[in-house]
Amino acid sequence: MTTPTPTDLTVVLAEDSVLLRDGLVRLLGASGITVAAACGDAESFLRAVAEHEPDLVVVDVRMPPTYTSEGIKAALVVREQHPDTAVIVLSQYVEEQYATELVASRPRGVGYLLKDRVADTGDFVAALHEVHGGGTVLDPEVVGQLLSRAANRDPLAALTPREREVLGLMAQGRTNSAIGAALYVSDGAVEKHVSSIFTKLDLPPAEGDHRRVLAVLRWLDHGEER
Repeated sequence: MTTPTPTDLTVVLAEDSVLLRDGLVRLLGASGITVAAACGDAESFLRAVAEHEPDLVVVDVRMPPTYTSEGIKAALVVREQHPDTAVIVLSQYVEEQYATELVASRPRGVGYLLKDRVADTGDFVAALHEVHGGGTVLDPEVVGQLLSRAANRDPLAALTPREREVLGLMAQGRTNSAIGAALYVSDGAVEKHVSSIFTKLDLPPAEGDHRRVLAVLRWLDHGEER
C-alpha cells in the first residue's frame, strides 16, 4: 500500500453524524491531509478553529442543538474572524440565505457541496485543494438555487430589455401613445409589453388597484435609473 504524500493542509471538521465524521477523518487522513479536530457541534468547532488556525474547514449546515443553521452560521463566523481560512460547506441542504452571504462576503476560498451529489471521493479531495488555493467550488444545484433566489428577490429580473424601457417611460408618466412614439413602435406593441410587464410582476387585474401605478412603484423600489 502506498503511503499518501503529506500535503501540509490542516483541516477542522464540523459534522454531527458520527459515521460521516469518522469517515471524513479516515478519507482525509488517507489523502495526506491533517485533521486537527473533528467536532460534533458548532461551539466546539469554533473553539477548535481558534485553537488550531486551520488552512481549511469543512462544515455541515444543520447541527446541534436546533439542527437548523448553526453550522453555516459558524462558517460565516470563520470567514469574518479567520479570513485566511478557506471554508467548505458540506450538507444535504441548500440554506439559501446564508449561502448567499457566505459566497458574497468574499468569493474566494469558499465551497458549497451537497453530500448526496459527491460521487467520487477523489473529486471531493480535489475540491478541498481547489478551495484552499483560493478557488470557489459550488455544486450546480447550489448555483441554481442561489440564482433562483436572486431572481425572486428582484422582480424586475424577469423583464426583457424592451420591457424595462417601457416601464421606465411609464415611470415618467407617459401614455402608451407617447411610449410608442419614443420607441418607434405601435400602440398595440406597447400594450403587449405593458400586459407582459403586469404578468411578470404578478399584478393581476384587481378592483381598487391601479396596476400601472403598482408597476412603477416596483420600478422605483428597485432603484432603476429613470
